[in-house]
Amino acid sequence: MKTTNKISNQISRCILIVLCLLIGISIHAQSKHELLRNGDQSYSAGEYSKAEEAYRKAIEKEGKSQAKYNLGNSLYEQERFEEALEQYQASINAAPNDEKKSQAYHNLGNSLFKNQKLKESLEAYKQALRYNPNDLDTKHNLSYAKQMLRQQQQQEQQQEQEQQEGEKSDEEPEESEDQEQQEGEGEESEDQEQQDQEDQKQEQEDQDIDNENESQTAEDKQDLDKEDARKLLEIAENEEKKVQEKMRKLGGGKKRKKDW
Repeated sequence: MKTTNKISNQISRCILIVLCLLIGISIHAQSKHELLRNGDQSYSAGEYSKAEEAYRKAIEKEGKSQAKYNLGNSLYEQERFEEALEQYQASINAAPNDEKKSQAYHNLGNSLFKNQKLKESLEAYKQALRYNPNDLDTKHNLSYAKQMLRQQQQQEQQQEQEQQEGEKSDEEPEESEDQEQQEGEGEESEDQEQQDQEDQKQEQEDQDIDNENESQTAEDKQDLDKEDARKLLEIAENEEKKVQEKMRKLGGGKKRKKDW
């Protein structure tokens, strides 16, 4: 009788232990499921920080790809794209099938695009299409990212060209200024030379006139009387004054000032 009671007590204890374990597992599972559900509810309500908190707790209990993917979405909505990248990458590695991998790559491409990493986003979209070739949203995003990349490259080329033209134009004024100075000096030299030639020509003509007057006066003096000689002398003196006045005017003209 005592042996039977002892065995019965042991069986009861084992059953109790098993029940406690089952209850603990059930509570743990419900807690994780509840956290995911709470996170989804907060996300749908636009409360992304609360959703993030719930998903992080769910990951602590069991790091499934669904929780990491959802956490990436909540971070993305908060514009924390760099952190979202990490979660999407982690969810890709743990994704259970091709469809989940395609979704993770799609959102990874979106995060890269938001980070202005256009080339990397193209690769992510291509990976998403490898796992799901019929995803129209991914095809649209891939096409748009290609267009934006082309525009970015064109802008960079235009900026580089404008910079080169600006550097070239900065050098041109110095060369132009030197050239203008040389041309100006050349023009001044030519003008001065021409003026000197004209002065010499005029001086020679005036000298010839003086010589003719002197010669004519000497000859006339021999044939004319004193009165006529006096008149001719006055005329000669007046002519000489005119010549000197003309020479003075020519010699006192303005010269072109050379600019430094």
